[in-house]
Amino acid sequence: MDFDALFQTQLDALKDEGNYRIFAELERQYGAFPRARCHDEDAPDEVTVWCSNDYLGMGQHPSVVKSMKDTIDACGAGAGGTRNISGTNHAHKQLEEELADLHGKESALLFTSGYVSNWAALSTLGSRLPDAVILSDELNHASMIEGIRHARCNKVIWKHNDPEDLDRKLAALPANAPKIVAFESVYSMDGDICPMQEIVEVAEKHGAMTYLDEVHAVGLYGPRGGGISEQEGLADRITLIEGTLGKAYGVVGGYVTGSDAMCDFIRSFASGFIFTTALPPAVAAAARTSIRHLKQSDQERLLQRQRVAYLRKRLDQEGIPHMDNASHIIPVMIKDPVKCRMLSDYLMQRYGIYVQPINYPTVPKGTERLRFTPSPLHSVEDIEHLVLALKDLWKQCAIAHAVA
Repeated sequence: MDFDALFQTQLDALKDEGNYRIFAELERQYGAFPRARCHDEDAPDEVTVWCSNDYLGMGQHPSVVKSMKDTIDACGAGAGGTRNISGTNHAHKQLEEELADLHGKESALLFTSGYVSNWAALSTLGSRLPDAVILSDELNHASMIEGIRHARCNKVIWKHNDPEDLDRKLAALPANAPKIVAFESVYSMDGDICPMQEIVEVAEKHGAMTYLDEVHAVGLYGPRGGGISEQEGLADRITLIEGTLGKAYGVVGGYVTGSDAMCDFIRSFASGFIFTTALPPAVAAAARTSIRHLKQSDQERLLQRQRVAYLRKRLDQEGIPHMDNASHIIPVMIKDPVKCRMLSDYLMQRYGIYVQPINYPTVPKGTERLRFTPSPLHSVEDIEHLVLALKDLWKQCAIAHAVA
């Protein structure tokens, strides 16, 4: 059997649909964010990155970089294996204590990524709690969906950000079944923020556990960067808060926080924790430095919000349609996969602007978009260059303007 031919048939179908992903070859330059060196032949040597999840540029922060370098000098490059085999590095424990404090929880547990923390925690909770039911927001991230699938427990999907639908579906379940309400604070594709208080109140009414994914909010919201749950004063009422170290904190890794018993339960039964090599100590140390900095510094958050507001204002002035939301994520709607890819290519090749097209299956067909994430390190001049480039291309590609 010609397996390569089978592979190629499906790849060709992706290309025909306009949904084939092409990765730009970029090289981040320390101290130059959001600039990056580009190694693509048909693009400028230097481009401005507009879609990074390093939302505050903390991956370039001098104290974070120094912490990583110092820890490599002290401990070497890797962790040496799983924590079960090689032991828990002191940097891991310090970071877990920092994360527990961030969310006002008793304990925290580190994972190698936010994807793994969702997959491992949800699959463990759903499979180990007898007769558990997980109630999942219909727009939850793929990592949460994968965790729920591997839990092999009963699941119920509730309408996106709809507490009334959640209430109805909780009420229909057996009173004695362990119920887990899984949802996100900031949804990464539309940039909308959940009605957290209403969701928590519905869950409490039915005695359900709340599982909150804060990956696109930690570091960015709340007086210390604890996320929307901290901003709304609800962290103490949420059973489990999950987050990432790979976005606003600028490094890599994921985590869950909650009670001592719950974190120990996940540590003891989650295969995604037990059998995975631990984060390098240098990464853990850098993440701790980043978290500690953003606990006491509001400068980065405030400047980012100014840049976000300014880009929204300029897009409105030029009639370029974007999704209105209360977050830092600005989806510019194209609604056509081929045009979305074409616009992305033109921005890169002609203007030195890098933004990755967001097509199906990441978003539903017909909602294709360019997703912009302004950082505090983007200048007003960067924003003007971007908006004027979009204005020019909008005419060339015959895309509808927003109605004023």
